[in-house]
Amino acid sequence: MNEFLFVLIGVVITLICVLLYVRFCTFRAQKPAEYDGLGPIMDIKDHLNGKIACEGVIYGPLGRVSSRFVAEFEAEWKGDSGVMREVFHYDSGSIQRREWRLQLDEGGVVRADADDLVGRGSGQQRGNALLLNYTIKLTPEAGGHALDVTDWMYLMQNGTIINRSQFRKFGIKVAELVATMRPIGVDAVRKRVA
Repeated sequence: MNEFLFVLIGVVITLICVLLYVRFCTFRAQKPAEYDGLGPIMDIKDHLNGKIACEGVIYGPLGRVSSRFVAEFEAEWKGDSGVMREVFHYDSGSIQRREWRLQLDEGGVVRADADDLVGRGSGQQRGNALLLNYTIKLTPEAGGHALDVTDWMYLMQNGTIINRSQFRKFGIKVAELVATMRPIGVDAVRKRVA
């Protein structure tokens, strides 16, 4: 009985350590408030506006690149409501289109809708960062699964946005995306740096 008790205590301590690690030391543990005061300050109505070029890679569950893409975005805002149209060209030859409908509310709160979301996405812009959380439904060709997404975007000094997203199913990371988003055209870059 003593050995069983020691094993049980060891399992409980290990589980507590894992939960504390996940809660405080991982990608999903970041909070928007941690970016207060860090510049340059992101304003999605400015930095996610106009024509945007995007390049990225998607990593599978084992950390290896499973897909690469280039994309063109075009975003426009009317007041605090915006629409961003995306066209992705994957290395497999497939093309994917998405239209985001964005709403910026007081305090930097962001609401997001798209046809392939389950429910509505939400997040917040603070300092040089933007967090979005949403559930996305994959296409039938990609398995049709609904995945929970944690999407962080970080504004760089030259106006480029670095995007890192993690996709989870039942809390287990199944994919990760890293991409750059940059305004198209020299004038757009100069505007954002100024």
